[in-house]
Amino acid sequence: MTPVKVVDASALAAFLFGEPEAEAIVPRLAGAPLIAPALIHFELANVCLIKCRRRPAQRDALLAGFRLRENLAIDIVDVDQPAVLALAEQTSLTAYDAAYLWLANHRAAELITLDKALLRATTR
Repeated sequence: MTPVKVVDASALAAFLFGEPEAEAIVPRLAGAPLIAPALIHFELANVCLIKCRRRPAQRDALLAGFRLRENLAIDIVDVDQPAVLALAEQTSLTAYDAAYLWLANHRAAELITLDKALLRATTR
């Protein structure tokens, strides 16, 4: 059985919106069961919105990329909010980023992210 992986919005956005970093992310996601906290949907919507505002000529392509997330098999997992808050305080992460880190720690899963602060926190 393939180990589960936690995917965050930075990694998924690279894939969905065809960012250069996607090339390194896709092989890490392939074939693994993926999980994420529910906030991933809001974060991806916000990334799409920001990209649409910055590049209005690419709006249709960006919205198409955003819709692709519906085809991905990502299980949404509840996180322990008090534990996430404590972890955010300990690591100086946002509560959003701490939710991904908490989930990865709780499930003993690899965290797939492009967020540098979050990556540093995984090595502590």
